[in-house]
Amino acid sequence: MRYYLAPLEGITGYIFRTAVKEQFGEHIDKYFTPFFVPCHKRTAGRKEEKELYPEHNEGMYLVPQVLTDVAEDCLRFEGKMHAIGYHEININLGCPSGTVSSKGRGAGFLRDPERLDHFLEEVYEKKKGKISVKTRLGIEDPEEFKAILEIYNKYPMEELIIHPRVLKEAYKGVPHKDLFIYALKNSRNPVCYNGDIWTPEDLIGLEELIRAEGLEWKDPAIMLGRGMVANPALIRELAGGEKLTKEELTLFLGSVTDAYKREFSGDVPVLHKTKEIWNYMIRHFPGCEKQLKAIRKAKHLPEYEDAVRSVLSTMKN
Repeated sequence: MRYYLAPLEGITGYIFRTAVKEQFGEHIDKYFTPFFVPCHKRTAGRKEEKELYPEHNEGMYLVPQVLTDVAEDCLRFEGKMHAIGYHEININLGCPSGTVSSKGRGAGFLRDPERLDHFLEEVYEKKKGKISVKTRLGIEDPEEFKAILEIYNKYPMEELIIHPRVLKEAYKGVPHKDLFIYALKNSRNPVCYNGDIWTPEDLIGLEELIRAEGLEWKDPAIMLGRGMVANPALIRELAGGEKLTKEELTLFLGSVTDAYKREFSGDVPVLHKTKEIWNYMIRHFPGCEKQLKAIRKAKHLPEYEDAVRSVLSTMKN
């Protein structure tokens, strides 16, 4: 099994990635950046380019992700990434955000299969290196994916990463794993699964569904996003390793917070970043509503850090 750290806008930037790699990176094969939005005037801004500094990504196989519906911009981005040493990029066709999809980007691009086909045709005809695609199933009906997959099958993708929900579902409801299995049967490109893997049992359940269909998942790959923010040791656990300990989580959160302190000036931007992590990590601390509320309400770092220590004190190991 290959394991990837997914791109989550605003969370899995180089600070989070570095902390994950240093403590839990043994089994992680690829790291993906949050998306870049290129245009004819620029490929990325100065702040975004910090994501790509070599010193921020040492020892990682890093895949820059691009969000665009213009083939020329995508190819310009790919060319620049290739020139600075990144030989694979990922096209985002999965973001369900209204501000993104309303512009026909991300999952919104799936509204116009014909235009998407022309976009991919130009990109794959002129590309310099490897290009993978991260996709949803469609806009409203999961069955839309069957026609979309016919388009994807025309092109030599490095791999097809599938989040088996449609745009309108965002992250609600149960992933349509039957459509992922359909892709396993019918995709001409390697496929990677992404969506609602929070525990080793979730992965076991997916593998059992695949075996029940009599299928062999050749060169299997899993992309983890929200599950890894909630539990940074999740990939280690999926690979058969030990569960996350209190000491490890304390060290991890301290490392991330200290890095944000060096990156930003003042408590507010640091708290904004660290509280985002707790939006996911909260699921591992049932019964700690009072302490978790204190994390959310903290206006200064000392208050936040006291509240975090209070929550961590409830962990058993």
